Parts: sequence; C-alpha cells; structure tokens
Amino acid sequence: MTLPSALLHKLEQHERLTPDDALTLFRDGDLLTLGRFARELNEEKNGAVIGYVVDRNLNYTNVCVLRCKFCAFRRDKGHAESWELSFSEIDQKIEELLQIGGTQILMQGGHHPDFKLDYYTSMVRHIKEMFPQITIHAFSPPELHHVAHVCKLSYHELLSALKEAGLDSIPGGGAEILDDGMRQEISSGKCKSAQWLEIFETAHNLGIQGSATMMFGHKESYEQRVEHLRLLRELQDRTGGFFAFIPWTYVPGNSPMGGKQVGSHDYLKTLAICRIFLDNIKNIQISWLTQGIQVAQVATQFGGNDMGSTLLEENVVRSTGSPHHTSVAEIKRVVGEMGKVARQRDTFYNYLN
Repeated sequence: MTLPSALLHKLEQHERLTPDDALTLFRDGDLLTLGRFARELNEEKNGAVIGYVVDRNLNYTNVCVLRCKFCAFRRDKGHAESWELSFSEIDQKIEELLQIGGTQILMQGGHHPDFKLDYYTSMVRHIKEMFPQITIHAFSPPELHHVAHVCKLSYHELLSALKEAGLDSIPGGGAEILDDGMRQEISSGKCKSAQWLEIFETAHNLGIQGSATMMFGHKESYEQRVEHLRLLRELQDRTGGFFAFIPWTYVPGNSPMGGKQVGSHDYLKTLAICRIFLDNIKNIQISWLTQGIQVAQVATQFGGNDMGSTLLEENVVRSTGSPHHTSVAEIKRVVGEMGKVARQRDTFYNYLN
C-alpha cells in the first residue's frame, strides 16, 4: 500500500513521527522505501562507519527463580547443569579477553535466590581492582529489581552502591516488550514495564548510562512494538542516558515457548522503523547473533550503524541452539563490501585506534 502523502512528507523532511505514524509504517510501509529513509538518517548521524566492540558475555550464574517461556538458559538451584562462577574463573575469562584486545565485559546472570548486594558489589569491586582497564557493562533491570526486592533497597540505594563499587553502565536486557500483559504471558515474575523504565531513569540520573533493547517476533502485536518504542523515546527525551538501542528477534530453538523465528524481511523493516522513530538515540545495533552475518550485512543499509560484539563468549541466545558466529575479520569484510568502514569502539561508542 502507498503511504499517506503527509507521512511521506514527514519522512522526507526527517520530522518526528507519532506512534500512529510508526504503526502505519509497520502495517503499510514498503521495505525498500523504509530502508532508504533509515539509511539517510543513519548516514546523517554516523557517516559510513559501522562500529563493533570486542567483549565477552560473562554470565556469572545460570541459577534463576524465574521461568521465562522463551529462556533455554536458566536452571534451578541444585540442578545438575546449574553453575556459579568463582572469582578466579571470572579472572581467567577476563584475562583471555584482554589477550585479544577486548575492552568490555557484559555481565548478566539469573535471578539467584541467595545472592545479596554484597555479592554483586564484591564482584564488581574485585574486577575493577584486578582489571581497571575493563569496562563493566552489567546487570539488566530485571536483575537489579530482583536484588532490590531481596535486599529491601530502593533502586537509588542499589544503583548508588554498585556505581561506588565500579559499575560503568547497564545493559538493556529483560525489556522484551514493555507491555505488562505480554510480559505476564512470556516472562511472568520479571519486573513490570514501569519498573524497568524507573530503574533506567534512576540510573541515568545517577550518571550511569546504558543500552535499551527490544525482543520481538514472538507473540507481540505491531501496536505493542510501537508502544515499546514510544516509552523508550520519551525516557530518552527526559534523560539522554541511552547510548544505543538493540532490537533483536526471538530465537525459538530449544526455548520452552517454541514457535517460529521471524524472517529477514520483518527484521530489516523493524530495524528501519526503529532508526526512523527513535530520533534521539544515535546508535542502533544490528543483531548478527540472531539473524546471521549475511542479514547483518544487509542491515547496514537499513539504519544499523553497529555490529555489537564479536562475542568471545555468549551463552543465553546460544542455549537455544542458535548457530551464528563471527569474527573481527568477518565483520570488517562484510562491512567493507557494503562500502562502509568497520571500527572498533568502546562501551560508550567512542571509536578506538
């Protein structure tokens, strides 16, 4: 279908879209038209550079009291396949990362029933003392909500303690879709949408930046995707604390929820709409881990300006059976083939070298 002339004018003039405009793009937008507008906007913000970070997803435990329907990673406490990393195991993993020029650890785990605040602050402080050059990008809002609840702390008290210990930034995991009905259906027990947003607003006000995410392609509607984006854009208007947005697709694989994975058309269209609608977030990350490197290569022309991590280690998505891997050499190759330049960055999207 042809988009309304008023909406086309907004796109051509790079004007801010309303949620209704975004819903129209999801329903009626042509993939290549959306790609063109998203590409133009991205080039205005980021030129021809595609970033990547050399890091490691360091999951400190897979023990979790929740039973999210899409998760193949979590295990009950005492399960034969459950584990908790010791500080010495964490040190070894970071040393391996440093040997390949890594700069960041993305640290997340399950909602462990026994870990209290002192566990998290001790772990962060230990890492900072041993490896001051490493950025600690750690603890998604649902994890933080869980710790605050267990320890009877306010979000401000919890985040202040973690910042004092050395926490640098927060990943946006656990957002899934910011709609409480959907969250109750697929991830019952996780923090509510308003709590996810409050945790990030509190962090931003304390000077702790982070990334935002959206997991789509499971049971959500277009309306719910748009509402998710609206909530993020409004928070970013207030705080400016998100340095990136990462939309990624649900991977059924071994997940208890089952279902089918959305194809590249839906992924690329959604990526483009995210770039257009989220006009106040500079960096939009491409998900090669869930879509594969070939789709990721195309995504550089649909508004994405970052390939994320080379992932020396990643356990959560790969526990579903996702087969995708990449390397710095491959990222440089596929980016170069699209007429762009791949550059290593740090956690805060500052380019290195």
